[in-house]
Amino acid sequence: MANQNGEIFDLEGYAAVGMAGSSFVPLDTNNTIKMPYGSELMLLPDRKPVLYNISKKRLETLHENPFEPGKPLFPVAAFNSPGYVISYVSAYQENKSADYLPLFSYGAAGWSKDAFRSAAILVDSEKRQDLRLMKYEDVVSGVKKMRKKMPANRLRKHLEKCALEYGCPAGKNFFLSRFEAPLPTSQYCNARCLGCLSLQKNSHVPCSQDRIAFTPSPEEIAEIAITHINRVNNSIVSFGQGCEGDPLMVADVIEEAIKIIRSSTTKGTINVNTNGSKPDAVKRLINAGLDSIRISINSFQPKCYTAYFRPVDYSFSDVKKSMDIVLKKGKFISLNYLNCPGFTDTPEELEALTGFMEQYPVNMIQWRNLNFDPIRYVERMHSTSPHSMPAGVKTLLSRIKKRFPDLKYGYFNPPKEHFK
Repeated sequence: MANQNGEIFDLEGYAAVGMAGSSFVPLDTNNTIKMPYGSELMLLPDRKPVLYNISKKRLETLHENPFEPGKPLFPVAAFNSPGYVISYVSAYQENKSADYLPLFSYGAAGWSKDAFRSAAILVDSEKRQDLRLMKYEDVVSGVKKMRKKMPANRLRKHLEKCALEYGCPAGKNFFLSRFEAPLPTSQYCNARCLGCLSLQKNSHVPCSQDRIAFTPSPEEIAEIAITHINRVNNSIVSFGQGCEGDPLMVADVIEEAIKIIRSSTTKGTINVNTNGSKPDAVKRLINAGLDSIRISINSFQPKCYTAYFRPVDYSFSDVKKSMDIVLKKGKFISLNYLNCPGFTDTPEELEALTGFMEQYPVNMIQWRNLNFDPIRYVERMHSTSPHSMPAGVKTLLSRIKKRFPDLKYGYFNPPKEHFK
């Protein structure tokens, strides 16, 4: 719990509770893990914690601290480190005055044996975004080197802001010569996602970061990409980042950039993260030399997909056409599957996912946490299409893996050296 000063403490006599839609589950050491390094704890304003009274063996919503009458209590949630998918949301009830929560995921958190614990499941052990390996002074040193190497490159300057101001791990990795370098390119998008990190219009929710304000030239993009590829073994460069719109909106620019990169080197993996809305653009990028694609999905039920992505000039059928093209071209395809306990783990969504996978045998699912107010999201999805009680994220992961044993699980885009 937390008090009104933001001080976090363990409330004697009570156990933490996880929430998945309308389902509440008391937490213990069997359904939690030690909170991963780099995770953050957050106080949830205008909300009351739902806890488990150990002696009375019942769930309770606490309006005040039982040991300090009149003093309010607030729920605490964990924003877990990359590589972990949450299995339960922090349990709470909203006050009438509660507004939307900011764009984070809100994993259930507890305390046991002198350590915080989190309701989360490890899906990728790679240390690509481990903050312990991203020392600030090393990032600054890398920034200075790149300023000298490419002083006029506007994309390099943009990535500096990502790395130093927003603390973006992908931006940091470019300046540290590690793993995957981001190539943000597009100012525009043809979706209006509820949880868009870079643009919110007429919304209760503020965006997390500014969207890129220009379209880099193919030469600027290629300079960043080639520099990274030449410095990093098993390197990846990726279009489609949180600080931009959808890259397929500027496919002409990206196509030319890929051609320049591939005229210089055959090394490195060129990837695009996208909503997959433009099949013809996907085909052109593959023909230019694209190695892999990751397509974002919140649901395999068209109505629920549309309710979240709110497409402007495309439909879910266009996304499936893009996947079909990638599969026929023999390229590596991942799903950026946005998970929210209480919806993603319902029988209806599981059935839709299974049916989709049988038609479109993608290579990998990247289990990602949906950064959006969990109660508002589940309400929106259930009002779009009624759903049954959730089976649990752990059960979902197990059932899909059993049904599709060759399917890769992960969190990060793999290099082509690891495709098979």
